[in-house]
Amino acid sequence: MLSAIERSGYYPGLVADAVSSAVGAEPVVSYFVHHDAHFDQGMEVRRHLTVLALTPTRLIYSHTDEYPADQGAPDSRPQAETSTEAIRCSRISSVAVTKVIPDPARYVRGVTAPSEVVLTIGWNALRRIELEPAHCDDESCEADHGYTGSLAPDDVTLRISEAADGSEAVAQVLDFARALSDATAVS
Repeated sequence: MLSAIERSGYYPGLVADAVSSAVGAEPVVSYFVHHDAHFDQGMEVRRHLTVLALTPTRLIYSHTDEYPADQGAPDSRPQAETSTEAIRCSRISSVAVTKVIPDPARYVRGVTAPSEVVLTIGWNALRRIELEPAHCDDESCEADHGYTGSLAPDDVTLRISEAADGSEAVAQVLDFARALSDATAVS
């Protein structure tokens, strides 16, 4: 795991210290390291690093964000913010894996790899609510019917694709998801 953090090239000392502190003396059974970037509203590139580490008793979730120097302040320097959370395996309520399979007519069981994987892990710390205006069946009705929506766990979601992250990363996230599912089945 520490080698994968080092290979990411994203503040490896900071990230390794944060994850190691949360892991403590427990051995790491499985891990996944995901480095990605996105554009903020000012069209600046912002990098993120997420580390998921599974120990015999806990899931360690670490996320590091970078913030550029403030252009208006002469002595301003870039900053990084890293957070970790240690979740007992018994608290994990869901491990959801969505696979995108290209050309499903040619799918071969145990051979064909997905081109994309979305891993969502829930332990009920955060929830996402999606609201939309409620409607009735009367097309001419103009009354306000309030809102309808859904509430879903949203603790961590990672999207890994062959095109962006490589086929090895897709395989690694599937291996991690399998190990986490196994760990939560016995908790």
